[in-house]
Amino acid sequence: MFEFHWPWMALLLALPLLIRYFWPRPVAEQHPSVEGMQTTLLHPALSHLEAAFQTRHPRQPLSARLHSGLLYLLWLALILALMRPQWLEPYTENRTAGYDLMLAVDASHSMNALDFTLNDEQVSRMQVVKGVVAKFIEGRQGDRIGLVIFGSRAYVLSPLTYDREAVSSLLSEVIPRIAGDGTAIGDALGLGVKKLRERPQGSRVLLLIADGENTAGTIPPLKAAQLAAQEGIRIYSIGVGSDKKQVPILENGRIVTRSDLGFNEQAMREIAEAADGAYFRATDTAALEKIYRHIDELEKTEAESRTVFVPQPLYYWPLSLALLLLLILGLYPEGRQRRLRGGGYA
Repeated sequence: MFEFHWPWMALLLALPLLIRYFWPRPVAEQHPSVEGMQTTLLHPALSHLEAAFQTRHPRQPLSARLHSGLLYLLWLALILALMRPQWLEPYTENRTAGYDLMLAVDASHSMNALDFTLNDEQVSRMQVVKGVVAKFIEGRQGDRIGLVIFGSRAYVLSPLTYDREAVSSLLSEVIPRIAGDGTAIGDALGLGVKKLRERPQGSRVLLLIADGENTAGTIPPLKAAQLAAQEGIRIYSIGVGSDKKQVPILENGRIVTRSDLGFNEQAMREIAEAADGAYFRATDTAALEKIYRHIDELEKTEAESRTVFVPQPLYYWPLSLALLLLLILGLYPEGRQRRLRGGGYA
């Protein structure tokens, strides 16, 4: 399909005509050979004299008319280039039925806690989260996945997309405290609900990964979970943390022990139950399979098919013509000289 991106530029086509008819002209043109002489003819019967000699305006020579035509054609080519002609190539994208999954990942200071062990080495909660969520994203082919991270505030790191590799790459770059030291679980849930409510009902899922301690934000977590339930969004929560009273944590390059980094498993259960979901522990090897099974029981979003038009620019054709006309006018200046010659044409 052909179209002009800026069709209103066609108004400039009338500019040369407007200049020709409205530009002020000199009262009398003088011939170079009689410069300074009076051009007004004083005769008592000028009309009779004109009739006797049957005077008429001399006809414009062919070279001058050709020059004028080339100028107007040059202006037309330039305006066509400014209108940005383009050919719209249709491209149809088909998507199979799937789910809309928004991941809300805790990135607060408490995710630096070293209360997990892997291969006899202490690992942080964030490392466990990345491992669990990366496997989850890898297994959700055909689903739209988004990513929200939260600390003292919540941010959308990735909108809902089919590009699972991009979401995994963004998640791998998340570090604790990137969004602040606090844990605004309610704000993260509210932001996830806001993004999911635009999608069809029946397939909207919000996956919360946190330690359950809400220490920041303006929306209470249970209130946000109830809002999700009203919008038909299910929340599956994954708890990250241990029940130890004294938890080691990495701070300023040193490992210290703190007692205020407990894991609130009850809060995570209440959030999931309020939104008709389920709760899982990140350390449970069967947790991912259970989440897969629960999600697969939901109704999928209907298959999507959309057609977009990819523009192919064509402005270089009229622009090339304009350059060619400029070259011709530059190689043949005689027509311009005849047009500018005073007192008539040669």
